[in-house]
Amino acid sequence: MRQLLKSGFLLSLVFFPVILFADLPALPQPTLIIPAPPAIAAKSYILIDQLSNYVLAEQDVDQRVEPASLTKIMTAYVVDHALKNGKLKLQDQVRVSNRAWKMEGSRMFLEPNTSITVEELLQGIIIQSGNDASVAIAEHMAGSENGFAEFMNFYAKQLGMVSTHFVNSTGLPDPNHYTTARDMAILAKAIIRDFPNSYTQYSQKEFTFNKIKQSNRNRLLWRNNLVDGIKTGYTQSAGYCLVASGQKQGMRLIAVVMGAKSDVARIDETDKLLNYGFRFFESRKLYPAGTSLKKSRIWMGTTKDVNLGLAEDLYVTIGHGQYDRLKATINIDKFIQAPAKEGTPLGTLAVQLDNKMIAEKPIVALNEIKKGGFLSRMFDHVAIGFQSLLDKVTP
Repeated sequence: MRQLLKSGFLLSLVFFPVILFADLPALPQPTLIIPAPPAIAAKSYILIDQLSNYVLAEQDVDQRVEPASLTKIMTAYVVDHALKNGKLKLQDQVRVSNRAWKMEGSRMFLEPNTSITVEELLQGIIIQSGNDASVAIAEHMAGSENGFAEFMNFYAKQLGMVSTHFVNSTGLPDPNHYTTARDMAILAKAIIRDFPNSYTQYSQKEFTFNKIKQSNRNRLLWRNNLVDGIKTGYTQSAGYCLVASGQKQGMRLIAVVMGAKSDVARIDETDKLLNYGFRFFESRKLYPAGTSLKKSRIWMGTTKDVNLGLAEDLYVTIGHGQYDRLKATINIDKFIQAPAKEGTPLGTLAVQLDNKMIAEKPIVALNEIKKGGFLSRMFDHVAIGFQSLLDKVTP
């Protein structure tokens, strides 16, 4: 009996805590606190999500500033377009002029009246920030640097860089050579999106030409293993500038810092921005492009229904742990009528987080619906009239 009582006491010690706490309600999950962005010591800056275009931090993003050697991002972008269109080939030979050879500032140390491939010049522009390389490719493609600047401004306008104007391929100071932090983010997005294969060059840490090895000036490539680009810039009047990008778990961020006081400062401040974004935010792909999200009645057409969806993928940027609080609403135009071409906007998809709108995209026709025959259109016209009348009298 004494042994039995002892065993029962031990069992009660095991099961008592379960009985005691079994009926208590579950504790609520703590709400994630997203702090304000860090203070950044620079003239202007921006931190943006590449996929959603959501701005996580910014200051004076539309203030006109000098781009310095960030200009060479656009120089490389123009070259990439020429390669894509077949107007250039990587192994094309480029003759180095005396003017290119004499360029001051950062150089890849070209020799005058020699030839070099487009591929080598691109590496010299991107990795070594060569002013001589930038002028050589500009003269080869357009006959002069001024002519090449017209290409640069054409693409700037196409991309929506409304506050940017280029007069040279290098970034050397000129009163009419300017940009903004926002426009530099737009350009960085375009490089990554339009030329992903070429973008890999921006992570290359060193390049040797003419027996001279030079390191990439973007020292974040060594400090932050998430970073894979993109370009530094400096002149005395512009200060120290950096456009950097990195990715983590499907989220790609772009940080632009303009006018820091030193090389160390531009690295530190850019690192602050990227670490802030990756630590507190995430990207989510909510709906893919081209997938039918809803069918809707279409009148006056050859068919009764039209498939509706998005023309492009929908991404959102949210704080970690906020995904379950998202709410999506689709609003479709009333009495959609044929003809409707593929891509015709016919409504909107809105995404809210805690009743705050965070994304809105047009809902479009995913297939073309042609106009129906005379009789079917006549019947649909009458049906629409009756439905409109019912809508008016129905409370």
